[in-house]
Amino acid sequence: MNNKLCDIAILIPAFNPDEKLLKLLFEIHQQKGFNQDIIIINDGSEDDLIFSKIQQNYSKVKILTHEKNRGKGQSLKTGFNFILTNKTNIKGVATIDSDGQHKVVDLKKLEHHFMKHMNDLIIGSRNFGKDVPLRSKVGNIVTNQLVNLLTGIKVSDTQTGLRIIPIRYIKQLITFSSNRYEFEFDMLLATKKAGINIREVPIQTVYLDNNATSHFRVIADSLSIYSRFFKFAFSGMGSFLIDIVCFYIFIYLMVGKSGNAILLATIIARLCSAIFNYIMNKKFVFSASNSQPLIKYVVLMLSQMLISGLLTTLLTHLARQMYETGWITLIKIIVDSFLFLISYQIQKHIVFKKVVRSNAA
Repeated sequence: MNNKLCDIAILIPAFNPDEKLLKLLFEIHQQKGFNQDIIIINDGSEDDLIFSKIQQNYSKVKILTHEKNRGKGQSLKTGFNFILTNKTNIKGVATIDSDGQHKVVDLKKLEHHFMKHMNDLIIGSRNFGKDVPLRSKVGNIVTNQLVNLLTGIKVSDTQTGLRIIPIRYIKQLITFSSNRYEFEFDMLLATKKAGINIREVPIQTVYLDNNATSHFRVIADSLSIYSRFFKFAFSGMGSFLIDIVCFYIFIYLMVGKSGNAILLATIIARLCSAIFNYIMNKKFVFSASNSQPLIKYVVLMLSQMLISGLLTTLLTHLARQMYETGWITLIKIIVDSFLFLISYQIQKHIVFKKVVRSNAA
């Protein structure tokens, strides 16, 4: 099986690397019979000394250079494009960080798993125990749970850089718009649409100097990673406020005057907020470019509106002592909060679902 490892290229994005990158390359080349392609992306580093040493010691290592820093995602895409253009025999690409956080023995574990599952995305999953820096532990736990909640994808380490990606998925990844750390996050989120299975392989958890060498920008890159969820939350909150304000006004005007006041107020309020919500989600959250989602969205909106009205009415009748405008509105807020999470799943996977087109010839 080892003779087939040459079908896996090794891609290393590097921004201002130090001696750890040289150590990584040394350990990779120390493997018996090593004959894999290695591509390193110099992502606008301030000093070329390390790269000069690499060229002197490893003539077969290909170094591609960005004149200025363009982000980890763009570095990976630059490497992917080079491999697709120049390496026709490659079946998968292993990505590994340059800062010493990944061990060659773990890279080999992923490679052997990939040889058995060459159509799957293989990721190295770390164990976030007590020795892991707090910012890394909290960031990973929050992200993992958020992904599971909103997409149904269960991955224990969403931010790992040690992965092996099948070539058929790489042809789609190069079309992604994300260019920085969120690119690796989007890679996981898009697997269901692309029909790619994720396989996790346990690896060592290595944090050197409390993760001081990481170029991950805690605030900026976290915002980029969570941007899709933030956009949906903003769209939902805006629609929610429009809906609640309209509902409160109409329930105030109609309560006591109609037996169907709650349902009528729900319908009117939801129609007022639906236009705003549809435009926001179509243009900014899911970036759908055609008009086909409109019918699906109308069906979803009507169903959600009906369920919201009926549940709010039912819960209000079950607590008759709270049959006042303010309490009715509070019950509606609780009901719609649960419907919000369900709506995200339906809009992502059905209403605004993109058709994945293969780039294969």
